[in-house]
Formats: sequence, C-alpha cells, structure tokens
Amino acid sequence: MKFEIKQDVLIEHLNYVIRGISSKNLRPILNCIKFELTSEGLYLMSTDNEIAIKTFIDKKDIEKIENPGEIVVSGRYIYEIIRKLPHEMVNLEEVIGSKLYITTKNSAFTLNCNNAEEFPDLELEYNKKPIILNQKVFKTIINQTAFATSTGESRPVLTGINFKISGKVMQCTATDSYRLSIKTINLSEEVADNVNIIIPTKNLNELVKLLTEEEDNMEIHIFGNKVIFKFNQITMLTRLINGTYPDTSKLIPEEFELGIKVKLSDFYKAIDRASLLTNESDKNTIKLESNGNIVVISSNIPEIGNVEETITVEKDNDKEIKIAFSSKFMLDSLRVLESEEMELLFNGELKPIIIKNPESDDLTQLILPIRTY
Repeated sequence: MKFEIKQDVLIEHLNYVIRGISSKNLRPILNCIKFELTSEGLYLMSTDNEIAIKTFIDKKDIEKIENPGEIVVSGRYIYEIIRKLPHEMVNLEEVIGSKLYITTKNSAFTLNCNNAEEFPDLELEYNKKPIILNQKVFKTIINQTAFATSTGESRPVLTGINFKISGKVMQCTATDSYRLSIKTINLSEEVADNVNIIIPTKNLNELVKLLTEEEDNMEIHIFGNKVIFKFNQITMLTRLINGTYPDTSKLIPEEFELGIKVKLSDFYKAIDRASLLTNESDKNTIKLESNGNIVVISSNIPEIGNVEETITVEKDNDKEIKIAFSSKFMLDSLRVLESEEMELLFNGELKPIIIKNPESDDLTQLILPIRTY
C-alpha cells in the first residue's frame, strides 16, 4: 500500500474513526484502525465490537495512489502522529516487515502493522428501504432525551434510548426511573414493520458528534441485533441492548389538577440560583410553593444558609401547589426545552411533575417529586 494525501484531509477522517476504538480493550486488534486503499479511494475502519465506524476518502481527495492494499495499525499512534504533522503532503507506505512508513518533508515515522486478517468483519449491511431522517432532527432527538437515561448498570435497558416506530410516528423514550423524557416526531415515509429497539446512549452520543448541523439526511438501517447509520461518507454501526423496555405509556396523566405557565428563562434562572444552596447528599432538593400568581422557590443547607426566589406565573385555576424536587433534574429538563414559555403540570405534591412546551406536544418530560412535607 502506498499513497500521498494532504494532512488535513486524512486527519478529518481519522477524527471520525478514532471514536470507534477503546483503550480498555484487551484484544490489541480492537485498538487499531484499518486502512484499505483501492483504485476508488481510501476506506478507514475501526471497531470495539460494540460500535463500528467506516469512512471513505474519494480518490479525487487523494493526491496520488501508487499501490492499493490494506494495513492495520495502532489507532492512537497513527491518529496522534497525523494530528501533529504540519498542513502539508503526507506519504504513507507499507514497507517490508509489516511496517508503515509515514513521511513528510521534515518528518519520518515507522509504525508496526498488525495482521489485517485478524481485523473483525464490521457486518455493515444495508436495508433496501432504510428510514430517512434529517441529521439536525436526529441530533435534537438525542439531545432532548439522552440526559434522562441511567448511568448505572443494574438495569441495562435503562442505559439506552427506546426507539419505537409505528407507521410514520417515531417515539424516543429515555428514563432512569426517577425522570422521563419522551420525544415524538413524524417521519416523511411510513415504515412497513413496527420497530421497538433500545440503542445504548453512550453510542448515540458518539454518533451525534459525527453529525453535521446542516439539513442533510441520514439513513437508518435496523436489524435484529444492530442498527446502522449512514450519512455523508460515514457509516456507523451500534449494537442494540437486549431486553424489554418498561412500558411508560401510562405514566403521563391525561388530566391535571393544576397547570402553571411561566417564562422559561425566568424559571431556569430562579432554579439555577436556588440550586446553589443544595447538595447531592440531600438529592439537590428545592421546594416550590404557589400563592396566587406568585411562586416561591426555596432551598437551604442548614449549616450554610438559605435562598428564596419569587417569580410571577400564570395559573389555569385557583388551586395551590407545594412540592419538592431535584434542582439538577429540573435544570437538565429545562436546558433542552426549545421554547420561550414552559408549562408545569401537577396532580398533587406526591405525583410526578410534567414539563412541556405549551406550543408543542412533541416533547414531554416527567420528574418524580421528593417527599419533604
């Protein structure tokens, strides 16, 4: 294998595939990147067996292809070498003794190669009719749900996001059993078979870093044990989480005792300031109490002090509410609301708090209260 390429072109694609390797792997081959050079261009591949990433550099973006071939080298070392080279031409050549020779005008590196035959088959297959989705929309889905997934391993299904598709409706759900976020969107085309899968949140967070802010589409290919995302010149595979996701459909009530509307920025800033006098050992607890169209938000650390914030709100009836909740959970929820106003819906101090955008039903969030009164 021998070719010449600009440093900035190669590092752009190495930035993609480096996300597919993990230094925690005991199998050295899974810490490597595979280079596959053909007459059409260069494929770069990586995998840690949970995710796999493949990217393609077209021949028009490569200065010179002399000898096609394939090599497998340490991912971290090739990445750091290319990253720190100046923005000029880089020559890469496989030389005798299974070594990769990397040269520029003033630098020369030699890296040992691994056996290319040991590199896993990435299983990157495609459906005839994939789901087509805008990249920006997909990023929004993940940003508005991922924060609510569990980080503990005691219930693996809760460490992922549940994707359900029926007809043209896709519902994405995340919960750690203390809070819940449900995002619903309408697809451009109907999906023939119903879908109900759980994708690991950590893998989706890596995928989001690869997506653009443009209005470009992506393809989603769903299989029994994996899902493949294809966009731009990148293909990413992620394994699915086995198990049954809890039924959250009955957790959101249809009727509420009290609804409160408030300007989102005002409420966020009040919660943010009140959170200064909370601590993790007390679950970051703050209290909310209404009195007419005034809401008082308070918190205290006995040995430090206390805080009270007062804001004006709009209520849908004369009932009052007195409730406590985690300021951290509330702030996480408020950060992803894309609206000027927000709505808080209550059914008493011991029932879940529902958070919504009053102008749209596509995002619904839930937080369990904390018993203090």
